[in-house]
Amino acid sequence: MNRVYLSLLLFFLNITGFQSLLLAQERPNILWITAEDMSPVLGCYGEKDAVTPNIDILAKESVLYPLAFASAPVCSPSRSCLIQGALPPSMGTQHMRSGFPLPSSFTGFPSLLATRGYYTSNNVKTDYNSGNYQQIIEQSWMESSADAHWRKRSKNEMPFFSVFNLMTSHQSRSMVWPYEKFKDEIQSKLSNDQIHNPTDITLPPYYPDTPVVRKTVARFHDCVSAMDQEVGEILGQLKEDGLAGNTIVFFFSDHGSGMPRHKRALLDSGMHIPLLVRFPTKWQHLAPAKPGKKADRLVSFVDFGPTVLNLTGTTIPKHMQGKPFLGPDPAKKRKYVYGHRDRVDEVRDFARSVRDQRYLYIRNYMPHHGYNQTTAWPDIGEIRHAFYKLAKSGKMTPSQEHFAGPRRQIEELYDCQEDPLNLENLAGSSKHKKVLERMRGEHLRYAIKIRDWGFIPEYEAWEMSKGSSGWKVGKSDRIEWEKIIEAAEKVGRAKPADLIQNVKSEDASIRYWGVMGLGAHEHALTNASMIALEKALEDSSPSVRIEAANALIRNRNPQPALAVLIHELEHKNLIVVTHAARTIELLGEKAKKALPAMKACLKRAYAVRPPDLSPVIVLPGDQDMAMFVGFSCDAFLKKFE
Repeated sequence: MNRVYLSLLLFFLNITGFQSLLLAQERPNILWITAEDMSPVLGCYGEKDAVTPNIDILAKESVLYPLAFASAPVCSPSRSCLIQGALPPSMGTQHMRSGFPLPSSFTGFPSLLATRGYYTSNNVKTDYNSGNYQQIIEQSWMESSADAHWRKRSKNEMPFFSVFNLMTSHQSRSMVWPYEKFKDEIQSKLSNDQIHNPTDITLPPYYPDTPVVRKTVARFHDCVSAMDQEVGEILGQLKEDGLAGNTIVFFFSDHGSGMPRHKRALLDSGMHIPLLVRFPTKWQHLAPAKPGKKADRLVSFVDFGPTVLNLTGTTIPKHMQGKPFLGPDPAKKRKYVYGHRDRVDEVRDFARSVRDQRYLYIRNYMPHHGYNQTTAWPDIGEIRHAFYKLAKSGKMTPSQEHFAGPRRQIEELYDCQEDPLNLENLAGSSKHKKVLERMRGEHLRYAIKIRDWGFIPEYEAWEMSKGSSGWKVGKSDRIEWEKIIEAAEKVGRAKPADLIQNVKSEDASIRYWGVMGLGAHEHALTNASMIALEKALEDSSPSVRIEAANALIRNRNPQPALAVLIHELEHKNLIVVTHAARTIELLGEKAKKALPAMKACLKRAYAVRPPDLSPVIVLPGDQDMAMFVGFSCDAFLKKFE
């Protein structure tokens, strides 16, 4: 065959026949059903309070994964991980509602399916946690809306990848909505025998046994039961359309439940998710086990995108950090999965986790902030205040104090087989010293490997990424990751003299961890420490200045530290303003003189994002940051009403 003829033939195929050839290939449909804010509280996972008949039937037809984990205990970072197949800290998208840009090549894995002839639809969450999230939506989905459905594809024979995000189990429904609204929109869908009686509900030992707590936990289980009905409806539609025999179905949640000590925490209660994968007979050869059986392997969100690509015969991009756990060429089993906790809304935090088949390791880099920090949106729920009341009473059990107490341990280690609720911290156990060292070492190795942006203060990271992306800058030689991570490791461990030495560094991130370490110190600071912090008030980095001011005020030296915080409320970058406003909020009475400045700051925040705009509307960048500024300002002002 001559070259001219071959070229003409290829051109003809590309124009008129390529799509048909793709459609003719035998490829499975992929259906994702995602439940919001739900741990494995299902009958098929042994939850005795569960009323989930549809999901339990699905489990009998599926492979069940007992060891599946989210990448973060909140939705936006987790969704960023799912859509890109890379861990958010490596991309700069680890903070909630991040406005950090991604490289143009990070289009979202569904876009790759579209090039292979798949119809892609998303119903309906799209908070992909990056500045270019709109571009990702447009590239990934042929339709993304509350009406998106595989039924809208132009050709019935066209294979599809369809996602349904079910909000019924979300924190808003289970504990934030007024109870009457919950009854009208959720509970009304249930029969009497599906409604949970608060007096019969099982409470974990870290919960106080009060009527409010029982009522809220029962309400959560009602939400799960209502969500189960929705799963049944979607699966019924699939069967009705005659597509069940060619569709691989995934059911999972975006992280742990929305209840206190679950969502936002790196404990198993916040990270452990249900995962069921149903293979029709046609595709049973791709399944790792028979229907109704368990798959004995660790699975992370970072693996989901590569897995779908592998199942559909689509090439996996090199930038993806996840590995396929299903398909014709699955990767070898993981030894570890990794988790991250960073800023969520207005709440500043930084922690990392490593999980293997048995043990969970957590490193808390802000141990002076407890697990149960005040936070505007969840605090609408009555149950949150039960824990604040418990903390004030001073009558907490050890498991309750772990969550509701004022501080955290710098390291946590749990034997999840013997202690599935993560109640006994083994970090100080001589018997588990080797396990602790192994898990700690794996955490540090991986942090350096992925170039973890969480170790860079958010504002500095923003400045570094201007005109580029966190991913590209992180892969360059601009940042001395080992030195910065070493500085962060001193928090909670190092003597003040070592921390002071870091405060003198030329690197802003190292200085930040130096002042953070002094602020997190459990004992009264030395005179040398106070002098170092006073000098840091004039630092070139606003992140360093704010944390230095915070440490000084907490150590009874408010002047001129409070003036620095007030000044930062006027910073042009709302990342800095969020940091300063949250710091003032937590200082409370110690920062009372900031009242006029916080009133002015609240007015500025409302001008950028009006307070009547629902928090669930995602607008990454200044509008979301303004909302978080507003949360802190409003909470602070209410303390003095």
